[in-house]
Amino acid sequence: MVITTSLSIAMNTKDEPFFKELGLRIAQARKEIDWTQQQLADQLGIAQQTLAHYEVGRLKVPASMLPKLAELLTVSLDELLGQPLPKHSNKRGPAPRWQLQIEAIAQLPKAQQRFVTQMLDTVLSQARQ
Repeated sequence: MVITTSLSIAMNTKDEPFFKELGLRIAQARKEIDWTQQQLADQLGIAQQTLAHYEVGRLKVPASMLPKLAELLTVSLDELLGQPLPKHSNKRGPAPRWQLQIEAIAQLPKAQQRFVTQMLDTVLSQARQ
């Protein structure tokens, strides 16, 4: 009789690269919002060790968890899954400067994005007064 552990059967070999890259993206996004593994695990309702296994690609992240992960990490589901961000096409010529700035801001680390958002909120609230 052969006994296998859940870790040894948790990953199909052809899935390993995808889940390792997904884990790296999760870890990076978590670090960008300055959360520990424990903080994110608590928000997800899972053990910290389970999250650690997700981040190194030893376990598959359940598909049902992906939307909540994206929300908590303040990234889009496409970003979390490693899809390239869509380029906005503008048939009338070059994109307006503000649109290029928004795309540049989207490439910044999440902490810097929050800082820019706070600055814009301040400017816009003062403009309304």
